Amino acid sequence: SGINAEWHYGRDITRTQAVKKLQLTLPDFRKICILKGIYPHEPKNKRKIAKGSSAPKTYYYLKDIQYLAHEPVLEKFRETKIFVKKMKKALGREEPGTAQRLRENKPSYTLDHIVRERYPSFGDAVRDLDDALSLIFLFSTMPRQGKVQPGTINRCRILAVEFLHYIIAARCLKRIFVSIKGYYVQVEIEGKDVTFIIPHRFTTPPPTNIDFRVMLSFLEIYTTLVGFVNFKLYADLNVRYPPKALDAVFTEKSAVYYGDDIARERLESLNIHLANVERDTDMDEIDEELLTGDETLESLRAERENEDKFKNLFQHCKFFLAPEIPREILVLLIRSLGGEVSWSSETGVASTYDETDPDITHQIVDRPTQGHQFLSRCYIQPQWIFDSINQRRLLPVDDYLPGSVLPPHFSPFVSGEGYVPPEQVELLSRSGGKQDEADEEGGEDKEGDKTSMSNEEKKLAIMAMPKKRKILYNKMVHSNKKKSSAVNKLKRKREELDESKKANTKKSS
Repeated sequence: SGINAEWHYGRDITRTQAVKKLQLTLPDFRKICILKGIYPHEPKNKRKIAKGSSAPKTYYYLKDIQYLAHEPVLEKFRETKIFVKKMKKALGREEPGTAQRLRENKPSYTLDHIVRERYPSFGDAVRDLDDALSLIFLFSTMPRQGKVQPGTINRCRILAVEFLHYIIAARCLKRIFVSIKGYYVQVEIEGKDVTFIIPHRFTTPPPTNIDFRVMLSFLEIYTTLVGFVNFKLYADLNVRYPPKALDAVFTEKSAVYYGDDIARERLESLNIHLANVERDTDMDEIDEELLTGDETLESLRAERENEDKFKNLFQHCKFFLAPEIPREILVLLIRSLGGEVSWSSETGVASTYDETDPDITHQIVDRPTQGHQFLSRCYIQPQWIFDSINQRRLLPVDDYLPGSVLPPHFSPFVSGEGYVPPEQVELLSRSGGKQDEADEEGGEDKEGDKTSMSNEEKKLAIMAMPKKRKILYNKMVHSNKKKSSAVNKLKRKREELDESKKANTKKSS
């Protein structure tokens, strides 16, 4: 045991010892750990390592701290610290020439080498893209008067718009869900599902109980990561990066994203076509004859046809958005599935047709009454777009007319386990009743297998379990009871709600 304790003691190091070893301040130590992806861990024998002390301490692996000691960014941190001291001294002595010279020679660093270390392959970067995109979209909606610099907000907005344009060009959208936090969007990149949140376009004051230094440290590495990912994705699609508008009216200088304000607004509208890179590429198409004859290949062919059909869900639809509609998310959804969309030229740039266009098939509104209606088109509420995407088919518009009570909006990310509302059961039965019946039969078989063991046999099996497995089994039983109690609570709430609705209808009648 003594040898084991000494081995643990030589392997672990406390945070205070790590800060002294690296000669850094605590904020800089937190930042470099976030950038390099090094996190604390909980030792198995904490009291032995602390030599009997029970004081709370944070431990790191000694190899990780030694790995940090060779990081070139640490030298930039020290140079920045010296720069701040010299700048304060120059400003205190009222020497504007010295202060200007120091600003021009301010130390800076890049995180490209850290991104290449942490993500050796593109697949590794895609797997860590969920949190990166969510944080970038969050900071892109931050108010410009606060703790975050306007340059950081602009950079996040640029990366967010670039990624949205990729979703439209690649047509890789899979699912969408509207919640109080924002829009949960799931896309498929390189065969991997990436789920992130797009916040609602409301200007909210930043909270005061959040350490923005930690958030900005994560944002610093994530912006570099998403910049690399966007470049790779655009290169795979044969699209220019940074994105440029495919429009003969704009010159080469004004079409650059980082230049003219009008070009930037047009790109942020998501309603333009991007310029491609001129390359001589010979793409080998898949021979259709190879996909016939085998059952597996036939199923793959059918699956591919279904995916192609879903990617062109709105191909024969032409939409017009009312001014009160959240435009950005709807333009993303419609264009990523092959539809056309426009709005009034008075509400924003990049509108392609007016409200009087006779080819418009759907007009999306969010007001119960309309001043003037065209008989040649359908007037629907925005939820029709979200539900149609999740059901992977064009739903009937009768339940989504202006002023009508909308059906429940269910999350496509929730599995069938636990409580399922009656409306969702009815919706699933419409989409595929046979599959639901098979699931029910499978569930009955599983229940039969569970009840086949008698209570006495269960007790004997539990008694014969080792101690560790018995603890794990008790935790599983506790979690199952907790889930079942939550499901029963939701069922009781639903029964009370249905009874109150029936009582109200009787009173009104």
